[in-house]
Amino acid sequence: MAGGTEAFPDLGRHCQHPDCHQLDFLPFKCDGCRLVFCLEHRNYKSHDCPKSDLNSRKVIICNICSSSIETTGNSKEDEKAILERHERSGDCDPSKNRKPKCPVKRCKQILTFSNTNTCKICNQKVCLKHRFPADHACKQAASFLAAAHSGGSPPNPFNKFLVALSERKNHGCGRNSNSKGYSDNPVRSSSSVKAC
Repeated sequence: MAGGTEAFPDLGRHCQHPDCHQLDFLPFKCDGCRLVFCLEHRNYKSHDCPKSDLNSRKVIICNICSSSIETTGNSKEDEKAILERHERSGDCDPSKNRKPKCPVKRCKQILTFSNTNTCKICNQKVCLKHRFPADHACKQAASFLAAAHSGGSPPNPFNKFLVALSERKNHGCGRNSNSKGYSDNPVRSSSSVKAC
């Protein structure tokens, strides 16, 4: 079916969708099946393109080592063949399947992308609950604290922070003295949180 009008026969193309055949002056050529479509049928889904996965990327996860294998629509291999080739290649190591956990004693939190924090002092990866040096028993932080208390190092804002954090943990700042959660003193202050 030729496109255009009587005056301009080469202008535009007819949509090649079987139910449409609309004359479109700005037609779209599908990069999968190489047919011409109008705006309404240009998507792979709208014209049921048989080669829609030609440029798509797919990731297959290995059940043995939990590594990801990227494939494209160009390869005609099925998932089983790709996984078998991966196992035979020697890259598949079952010891990689272990998920990293927080190294703090008695913490069983699995470290993922969104809940991992790297300590800037000891470069140890810990969960968000133990992100502060005092929370994960940072050995280098203890030496910084000792130097900051003794005045052995020049004033550093990070050292001041570590000292304040350790003093807050030691003094129980923000906690009431009564175990039931309320103060023995009936007089209330105007501020909701008192400073130490």
